[in-house]
Amino acid sequence: MPHLENMVLCRESQVATLQSLFGERHHFSFPSIFIYGHTASGKTYVTQTLLKTLELPHVFVNCVECFTLRLLLEQILNRLSHLSSSEDGYCTEITCDTFNDFVRLFKQVTKAESLKDQTVYIVLDKAEYLRDMEANLLPGFLRLQELTDRNVTVIFLSEIVWEKFRPNTGCFEPFVLYFPDYSIGNLQKILSHDHPPEYSADFYAAYINILLGVFYTVCRDLKELRHLAVLNFPKYCEPVVKGEASERDTRKLWRNIEPHLKKAMQTVYLREISSSQWEKLQNDDTDPGQLKGLSAYTHVELPYYSKFILIAAYLASYNPARTDKRFFLKHHGKIKKTNFLKKHEKTSNHLLGPKPFPLDRLLAILYSIVDSRVAPTANIFSQITSLVTLQLLALVGHDDQLDGPKYKCTVSLDFIRAIARTVNFDIIKYLYDFL
Repeated sequence: MPHLENMVLCRESQVATLQSLFGERHHFSFPSIFIYGHTASGKTYVTQTLLKTLELPHVFVNCVECFTLRLLLEQILNRLSHLSSSEDGYCTEITCDTFNDFVRLFKQVTKAESLKDQTVYIVLDKAEYLRDMEANLLPGFLRLQELTDRNVTVIFLSEIVWEKFRPNTGCFEPFVLYFPDYSIGNLQKILSHDHPPEYSADFYAAYINILLGVFYTVCRDLKELRHLAVLNFPKYCEPVVKGEASERDTRKLWRNIEPHLKKAMQTVYLREISSSQWEKLQNDDTDPGQLKGLSAYTHVELPYYSKFILIAAYLASYNPARTDKRFFLKHHGKIKKTNFLKKHEKTSNHLLGPKPFPLDRLLAILYSIVDSRVAPTANIFSQITSLVTLQLLALVGHDDQLDGPKYKCTVSLDFIRAIARTVNFDIIKYLYDFL
């Protein structure tokens, strides 16, 4: 199918395998197909495109959205009901509580004339969430064709391997299909396919080649690369728009885009700023030589006390614990750095990286640096948990239940200085390495 090849690039073997499994409309297809691969490897897109293009009756359900058994089963049945009643446009909402009810109701729904003589496909995206539901659900879906005596195929889409799914009691084995990561050549072909109509294909392909040369070592995610390509392209073609260079003047175009790609390297996956803010930042007349890290750190929005918690965590990670009195006790007397410098302490703590610290030390530093008294309320603890979720703090060494939790601060010095500036806190004065 030529138009299908233009829609689905670099997945020819997977498309061919699925088409052979589907067979003709009236053929009984394989009862269950398990498709797995890393994120952004084309699993969902290929499956949806294939089913839509071939106009096969199917329902697509995301297991993250349908997080309970009832939601999941009702979603499948109601969407099937809409498919079967599309001719008269009338259908009633179906309620379903158990898998036994689902099998019975599924038989009724698929009796409809429009679904009678062809395979019905149920696609379960993010299928790994099924493992957290009732024990009979996964085995039931795997042999749904046998239980209902209907021509139905269940397709599971997941980022983890089948071995992590298989129940201990055994079950019907699905047909397993692997989607490998895209190679750099695949990414070049797919991203170049998106070229804007006002520019030539060769010009956009040269831009994608530069983009992948910078980002491929740190990012293989097609969605992220596509986002970066769209975001940075206006800056790349800026000299062409202004008439300062031609489309073939790659050296001049590279010099123009290089500092902005270096800035964008710091925003991969983080989404610290919105696309509109990033475009505004790019349009500022900033000398490329003065671009120091990511100036967008100032755009990071955190609650007031979360900023102080993060500052306290940074100080706890990079200051030796014995220096806390020197920095945070008001009447400590004058202590010179040489008085408590040990022989093995010849290397900067910032070169050695962050060290873990206990929760009570974090709170003690927090109370010292915040002007007003902060009670150790649930709100403070929930903000610490939020910082861990945002990956600004890392929870380490909490395997032993007798010990309290330990944390590490994962942010850079530039980042914490930008955060500290927003609350008028001079963090350099409190860092042992800068004494």
